[in-house]
Amino acid sequence: MKQVSIILLFLLSSFGLKAQENIDLFIWAGQSNAQGWMGDATDYPSEDQYLDDSILLNWTFYGKESSLGEWTTMQPQKGRFPLGHFGPEVSFARELKKAGYNPAIFKYCLGATGLARDWKAPGNGGIYDKMIVELDTAIQKLKGLGYKINLRGFVWIQGESDGDSQENASTYYANLKCLIDHLRIEVLKKPDLKIMLGVDEQHKFMVERPLVVQAQKQMAQEDKNIIYTTMYSLPKADATHLTPEGLVEHGKRLYEAFQLILK
Repeated sequence: MKQVSIILLFLLSSFGLKAQENIDLFIWAGQSNAQGWMGDATDYPSEDQYLDDSILLNWTFYGKESSLGEWTTMQPQKGRFPLGHFGPEVSFARELKKAGYNPAIFKYCLGATGLARDWKAPGNGGIYDKMIVELDTAIQKLKGLGYKINLRGFVWIQGESDGDSQENASTYYANLKCLIDHLRIEVLKKPDLKIMLGVDEQHKFMVERPLVVQAQKQMAQEDKNIIYTTMYSLPKADATHLTPEGLVEHGKRLYEAFQLILK
């Protein structure tokens, strides 16, 4: 009986320690370059891979594959290529870990999706609405595991598809602001949440209709907690998608942007 009591005391003590553990939550969303469309896991980055087991990941390839709402560790994800695919979240999270953060990445992506057409305004039944429902579930699961959650940031890599028409491009600023305001104020209750924005400036739609790029830059100029990040010079596998090497470098750029926005 005494031995059982000692074991129970040890287990309760262990849970108490876990309950004090902080987790740094980042929400990661957007279209193909956020997902890592050409991030063949055959080329999954080996540098700092030892960190992956200490990084949490909850991922959804919308309408295709997912981690079934569960938290797992950083790894390639199903849905593309025999060994899976990866995006910039891998190097981003590894850099965070090396800097002393305890990162958890909630990733929700689908390629070729427009903000106006697919993600839609809050309450209109788009991908965004589905995301925030699953985000809430994911947050509750982290809490159930005993973590104290620090809401650190939102990474939004999207916009090319809204350059498909003048109408969508011209409303992009208002649509993105609506999404960010809703996420910050209504969902997370954190109006100063750090936001990292990005879009492929060299995509043909962005060249033809630069209003989307201008909208992201304007938002960053108006809000000290939002930063615009560039994808210029990153290597591409085709006209649209970054190579595995490009995805790794993109993640590092996003980490550097996060550090800048903290200053």
